[in-house]
Amino acid sequence: MVTGILGKKIGMTQFYTEDGKLLPVTMIQAGPCNVMQVKTVENDGYYAVQLAFDGKKKKRANKPEIGHAAKASTEPKRFIREVAVVAGAEVKLGQTITLDVLKDVKWIDAIGLTKGKGYAGVMKRWNFKGGAASHGSTRHRPPGSISSNTDPGRVIRGKKMAGRLGGEQVTIRNLSVVKIDEGNNLLFVKGAIPGHKGSYLILNKSR
Repeated sequence: MVTGILGKKIGMTQFYTEDGKLLPVTMIQAGPCNVMQVKTVENDGYYAVQLAFDGKKKKRANKPEIGHAAKASTEPKRFIREVAVVAGAEVKLGQTITLDVLKDVKWIDAIGLTKGKGYAGVMKRWNFKGGAASHGSTRHRPPGSISSNTDPGRVIRGKKMAGRLGGEQVTIRNLSVVKIDEGNNLLFVKGAIPGHKGSYLILNKSR
C-alpha cells in the first residue's frame, strides 16, 4: 500500500464547521499519479515507488524522460518523486494511484518549496528587533555586532545574517484533513501549506 501521493496547490478558501466555526483551508489537486518505477529490497535495498504527476507535452521532454515514461505506458510528467510503500504491498508498474490512498486518513504531512523572497535583511529573515527608531539614530535595521575582537577573531559559523530567504524545502506536519473530493481529485486541509499557487507537493500520511 502506498503511503502518500503527489499533488498541486490550488489556493486557499474557507469552510464552516457544523458548529459555526470558520476554518481556513488549502485546496490541493492530489493525483491521479502513475507508478513510473517500483523499488525493491532485492534490486535497490529498500521499498518505494516512483510516482509521476501532471502531464508534459512530448516536445517539451527529452529522450530519457520519454523512454522512462514509455516503460510505464504513460506520457512524460512534470513532477516525479519517490513515496514510501508498505513492505510486501502489490504495486505494479504503470498503475494509477488516486486519492483513494488517503480515504480514511485524518492527518497528513505536506512537503513543498516555500516562496522565494530573494535577498532579505536580518529583520525580515530572522525577526530581529532592530535598532532604536528614535530621532537621531543611524542604526535602524542593521544586525549589530556579528563577532568579537581577538577571541574568536572570526564570525561564528551559522551566525544569523542577511541573505537569501525562502525557496527551500520544508515539511508541515500533522495537517488536519477537512474534506476529500475523490470525484474531482481534490483534498482540503486545514491551514496553510508551503509554496505559491500551482506549486507541487508531496503528501504523506502522518505517523
